[in-house]
Amino acid sequence: MSSTTLIICFGDSLTAGFQSPTRDNPTGRETPYGQFLQALLGPAGDVRISGICGELTGEMVMRYRRDVLDHQPGYVPILGGTNDLGWNAAPSEIMRNLATMYEQTLAIGSLPIPVTVPSIRVEDGPGSAASQVWISEHLDRRSRLNGLIREYAGSRGLTWVDLFEATADPESGQLAETYSNDGIHLTTAGYRLFAEQVAHILKPLLGQNTRP
Repeated sequence: MSSTTLIICFGDSLTAGFQSPTRDNPTGRETPYGQFLQALLGPAGDVRISGICGELTGEMVMRYRRDVLDHQPGYVPILGGTNDLGWNAAPSEIMRNLATMYEQTLAIGSLPIPVTVPSIRVEDGPGSAASQVWISEHLDRRSRLNGLIREYAGSRGLTWVDLFEATADPESGQLAETYSNDGIHLTTAGYRLFAEQVAHILKPLLGQNTRP
């Protein structure tokens, strides 16, 4: 007998699918990756989207029980930290909030899917030495946070989505042009890739759940 498993995609504007207006997307229409994920998973998964633009991980923790745990999801892809990094929060502080949500998910018998924070892109070329230092510092802090996310996932036997690696330019470490909407958010192609990365993890898990 088969059943449909609830999946709640939880996070900030990168979960909501925010895009700034561009020539290709003049209205700035949101393209939540959860919509692409639903199409990839089909009837085995019931995908819901819970993303709030501009949200910090501390704010995510505050609404986590109401918006996620109370619904008893089977799986929760969690992406947060981009806004915290923008406010210069310490990677260790961000990780504490993320770990709180991971642990609360595990405590109810559900499975969190940690997602690393994607890179940023600066379109103005090399720029001054000061701007290069700024970029380097931002990439370093992302690298440290993502390292903590990977370490946590490894310690708990969790499979994670390395969205940074999937969307970064291998030479510069910045967000690849094809996936960069405004230097921070993703293009539609980027959100589709995000969904594909999550689906790669979920498909075999959902296959186990739907066996007779």
